[in-house]
Amino acid sequence: MASAGKSYCISFQNIQAALSTVRPFVKKTPVMTCSHLNRLANRNLFFKCENLQKTGSFKFRGACNAVSKVVASNQDGPDRELSVVTHSSGNHAQAVSLAAQVQGVTAHIVMPSNSPAVKKEAVRSYGGLIVECEPTEQSRVDTADQVAEKTGATMVHPNQSPEVMAGQGTMVFEILEQVERVDAIVVPVGGGGMLSGISVAAKELCPHAKIYAAEPKNADDCAVSMARGERTPLPAPPVTMCDALKTSIGPRTWPIIRDHVDDVITVTEEEIKAAMRLVWERMKLVIEPSSAVGVAAVMTDKFQKLPANAHQNVVVILCGGNVDLEHLPWMSQN
Repeated sequence: MASAGKSYCISFQNIQAALSTVRPFVKKTPVMTCSHLNRLANRNLFFKCENLQKTGSFKFRGACNAVSKVVASNQDGPDRELSVVTHSSGNHAQAVSLAAQVQGVTAHIVMPSNSPAVKKEAVRSYGGLIVECEPTEQSRVDTADQVAEKTGATMVHPNQSPEVMAGQGTMVFEILEQVERVDAIVVPVGGGGMLSGISVAAKELCPHAKIYAAEPKNADDCAVSMARGERTPLPAPPVTMCDALKTSIGPRTWPIIRDHVDDVITVTEEEIKAAMRLVWERMKLVIEPSSAVGVAAVMTDKFQKLPANAHQNVVVILCGGNVDLEHLPWMSQN
């Protein structure tokens, strides 16, 4: 758990500042409940609907904070066109594109060639300039570096940028206004930017609340890292329907996760698919597989065995709702 005197790349004060920065741009997303899911989980579940955020995911929070920082840092500089660059499989790409568009900044978006067509179309609709790369982490990084060198654009990393991490943490302020008492927060994890921001904010604002990471078993580097006590990136690109969770936790997010997160719950592809369909059918909410990971986690035997009195009110982050309607998980088996 968090220890006094430890220093991380973001602080609670950074998240407070980010809240003021992003407030004019982001939606205050609703928290929704479902009595049927409460019965299944034997808990009071509160779903933070970041799938209803602008661009369809929580990523817009961090993108707005990061782009605003670029604009602010150049206010007294030479009069030139400002630009940012990032690499993303889709949700962060859309978020940076819109965040840049509304602030008059050019966005260069490096996307894997196999990114879902619906996400590429959305990036273009928000004004992002797409540069395709091979579907590997190294290709993403190398291509983004090349674009930055060629254009002078400022890098906005999807999960290792402190400004992005602080922006994601702003949702905790909203959650605590919307839920009377929070005993636990379940957060999907890929690169760890959202998990880190939420963890730092929550441990300051509601220190009694437990923080659980939810992760696909097929992309379980966070669980492995926590078990070993050292960051252990995935050895190869994982095979999972969760596009947004294929990235390993990074060097900046790892120390925060290591010291703030209480446990990691992994779920199978079948559990993810079932949870996604459950939310679509019973809550009438469009969520993507990465969102369903948190829902699946609270349905597992591992979570059910946690002390009920200390885990009565559980917040589950529905992190995104960008899906390709032509390729839904339950359609692919037909």
